[in-house]
This record gives sequence, structure tokens and C-alpha cells, in this order.
Amino acid sequence: MDKIMEILPFLIPVMVIEFGLLGYVIWHILTHDRYRRGTRPLWLCVCILLMNFIGPILYLIFGREES
Repeated sequence: MDKIMEILPFLIPVMVIEFGLLGYVIWHILTHDRYRRGTRPLWLCVCILLMNFIGPILYLIFGREES
């Protein structure tokens, strides 16, 4: 229990950033029709299944169409 309390000040901001990034990416996927690569269901699956920064970052790099 002491170990968790030691890393909690670092863990909370990381979780807030992670869920914020995931929320932004899901909103972007649902509100746009065109993607550089892939389709809407593909990017939703990638972002949700690889939630720990990897999925959203992959979408922002490879999937997001510049409008």
C-alpha cells in the first residue's frame, strides 16, 4: 500500500493526460469522415484496444486527415 501511495502523485496526471488524449481522438474519429489510412471502425478499435497512448498517437500520426 505504501508503494502505491508513493507513485500516486505521478500516476494521476498520466492517467488524466491518457484519458484526455483518448477522448479527443475518439471525438475526432467520430466527427470526421475522411482518414489518411484505414476506416472509422479500424481506428476506433486501434484507439480503444491500444488505449495506453499507443493507439491515439498512431491515429494522430497515420490516420488523421488534415482538413
